[in-house]
Amino acid sequence: MSSPAVSVRALSDCAVGEELPESIVPITRALIVAGALATRDFQDVHHDAVQAVARGSKDIFMNILTTNGLVGQFVSAWAGPAATVRRIKVRLGAPNYPGDDMHLSGTVSGKDGDTIEVTVRGRNSLGEHVNGTVTVAYESPGAR
Repeated sequence: MSSPAVSVRALSDCAVGEELPESIVPITRALIVAGALATRDFQDVHHDAVQAVARGSKDIFMNILTTNGLVGQFVSAWAGPAATVRRIKVRLGAPNYPGDDMHLSGTVSGKDGDTIEVTVRGRNSLGEHVNGTVTVAYESPGAR
């Protein structure tokens, strides 16, 4: 995955209904295995293709913690360095298998004080892999 450029945004730059630029994440075998190991998820379906197939999957597949990390990174890169992710709430759908791409999209769905909510979707060739919300808080001016 190539890292999207980090934007320099302020809370005043964010408007309800604003769409985030799409990010395309190539789903590689290395990304799936590294994400599982980095999150200490040693379930064989995330790193052993033979065992994944034996358990009914077509191949290894991405774990939810890796998906959470990709969703958080997608919103963080857009929100900029003045923002802090406060909450990620997602539901998984179609698995992310090696050789596919996940297309991440998002829309600012709420704004309350110093906080915004972004609705996020991630789709692959099988359909919707992830949907949910990310809550981001902006540092108040003069807080440092």
